[in-house]
Amino acid sequence: MSKKGLLRGYVIANWPVYLFAVLLIIASNVGQASLPRILGSFTDQLMQNTLQMNTVIRYSLSLLAIAIAYNLLFGTGQFMIMKLGRRFEFMTRERIFGKFSELSEHYFSKQGNGKLLSYVMNDVTSVREAISNGVTMMTNATFLLLSCIVMMLLSGIPMKLILISIVPLLAIPFLVVFFGPRIRKRSRDVQDALATMTESAEEQLGGIRVTKTFAIEDSARERFGFTVDAIKSKQLRLVRLSSLFQALLPLLGAISLVVSLLVGGILTMQNSITLGSFVALTLYLRIIMGPLQQIGNVINTMQRSGASLERVNDLLTEVPDVRELPNATSLKAVNDITIENLSFSYPGSLSPALKNISLNIQAGRTVGIVGKTGSGKSTFVKLLLRTYEPPEGTIRINGTDIRQLSLESLRSRIAYVPQDGFLFSTTIRDNIAFSDREVPLDTVEHSARQAMIYENIIRFPDRFDTLLGERGLTLSGGQRQRTSLARGLIKKAQVLILDDSMSAVDAVTESGILRSLREIGKGKTTLIISHRISAVRHADEIIVLDEGRIAEQGTHAGLMAAKGLYAATYRLQEEGLHHD
Repeated sequence: MSKKGLLRGYVIANWPVYLFAVLLIIASNVGQASLPRILGSFTDQLMQNTLQMNTVIRYSLSLLAIAIAYNLLFGTGQFMIMKLGRRFEFMTRERIFGKFSELSEHYFSKQGNGKLLSYVMNDVTSVREAISNGVTMMTNATFLLLSCIVMMLLSGIPMKLILISIVPLLAIPFLVVFFGPRIRKRSRDVQDALATMTESAEEQLGGIRVTKTFAIEDSARERFGFTVDAIKSKQLRLVRLSSLFQALLPLLGAISLVVSLLVGGILTMQNSITLGSFVALTLYLRIIMGPLQQIGNVINTMQRSGASLERVNDLLTEVPDVRELPNATSLKAVNDITIENLSFSYPGSLSPALKNISLNIQAGRTVGIVGKTGSGKSTFVKLLLRTYEPPEGTIRINGTDIRQLSLESLRSRIAYVPQDGFLFSTTIRDNIAFSDREVPLDTVEHSARQAMIYENIIRFPDRFDTLLGERGLTLSGGQRQRTSLARGLIKKAQVLILDDSMSAVDAVTESGILRSLREIGKGKTTLIISHRISAVRHADEIIVLDEGRIAEQGTHAGLMAAKGLYAATYRLQEEGLHHD
C-alpha cells in the first residue's frame, strides 16, 4: 500500500458520490459568482436613471433566488461529503482494529497503549476532517475563485485590468510549494508528540494507585508535564509556520484589491469603464478574499492530515511477524505434541531464551514445567501458541509443523490461562464465558466452582452480573486469577495450559483447584507451568528448565530421588512453608 493508498482506494470506491457532491458545490458557486455582475448592472441603471419598480423587483428576486439556490446546492453537497467522511472514519477505525488483531505480540511489546490509541483517535479524526471539511472548502474556494474570474470576463471589464488585479495572486503556487512540505513535517512531529502524551497519560492513570501509595504525585505530574511541554513546543512551531502561510494569502488578496481600486478608479474617472464595472470588479476581488483564506486553511489541514495519513498507512502496511500460510491446514484434533531441537531468541536479544529443547507430550497426559524466573517457561508456551513464530519444524502436532496450521484452528484447540489474569470491564459472567457468550449460566457457575471462585462471586449483590472495573480491579489478585482460570476451563479445549496461573492463591485454594484439575483433566492434555513444586508434583511428567535448557525430566518421585535441581528447589520451598 502506498502512502496515499488508504485514502485513494476509498475515494475511488465512492467517486460517483464525491463527483455529484462536488458538482453541487460548483453549481452553487457559479450562482454566487454572478452577484457582483448583477449589482454592477443595477448600479449602471441607477446612474442612468433608468430603474423602474419592476426592474428593482426583478433584481431583488434574482438575488433571492441565487441565495436560496446557493444554500440548497452547497448544503446538500456538503452533507454528502461529510457523510462520506464519517463513513471513512468508521471503516478506518474498524480496519485499524482488525490490523491490531493480526499483529504479533512482538509488535505490541514495542508500542505503548497510548500510541496505539492515538492511531484510532487522533490520526483517523485528522484524516476525516481533511476529506470532509477539506474537500468541501477546497472545492468551494477553487471554483468560486474560477467563477469570479470567468464572470469578470463576461462583465465587460477590460482584460488588462483583470490581469493587473490578479498578478499578486500568481505567487500563491510558490507559497504552497515552499510552506507545504514544512507544515507536513511539523504536523508529523505534533502527531508523534500527541501519541507519546496519550501513552504517558494512559500509563499514569493505570498506575495511579501505585503513585498514591508511594506519595510521588509530584513526580508523576512532572513526568506527564514533560510530554505536554513537548507537544506545546512542537505545536507552537507548527502554528508559527501555518499562521504565517495563512496570513500571506489574504495579504495577496488585499494587494489585488488595492491595485484594482487604484487602477480601476483611474479608469472610471477617465470614463474608460463604467461605474458598474468598477463596482463589480471590487466586489469580485472582495469575494476572492474569502476563497484565498479558505485555501490557506485547507492546505494547512491537508498537510496536517497528510502526516496522520502516513502514520495510519504505515500501521496498515506493517507486516506481522507471525503469518498464516495461504494453504494452511485446519487442526481437527490434538494428539501428540513433539518438540525437537527447539532453540529460540527474542528479536533484538543476544542470548537465546530456549536452547535445544526436545520433548514429546502424549495426548491426555499432564506435564509440569518448573524453573526459576527467566528459565524459558513462558517462552515455550508463546511458541506453542504461535504468539511468537518458532523455527520451522521444531514444534509438531500430530506430526504436522504448527507453522502449517491455521492460527484459528490451533488456538481454538488450546485453553490458555496466563499469570496476569487479565479481565475485561464487563460482568463476571461475560468474562468467564469469554470464548462463548451463549453458554447457559449453570455452565458458567460450574466452571466457577471448579476454579474455586464461586463462593466469592455469590457474595456480591449482583452475583455473576457484577460489573468489574477496568482490568478487573474490583477483584483481588487471587480472585482475578481464579476467574481467569474459570474462563479457561469453560472453553473445553483439548489442551489446557496454566501459565503460573495460581501464583496469587493460597496453598489451601491451590490444593482444591489441583484436585478439580485432576478430575476434569482426564483425557485432556494439560501443561502446568509454575515456579511452585506443589502445583506440578502430581503431573505425569515434570520438566525442569534452567537457563533455557532442560536440566531434568521425570516424575516427582524420580526427580526427588535424583537429588538434583528439582529436589533442591522442593526442599527450599518446603522449608519456607514450615518456617511460615
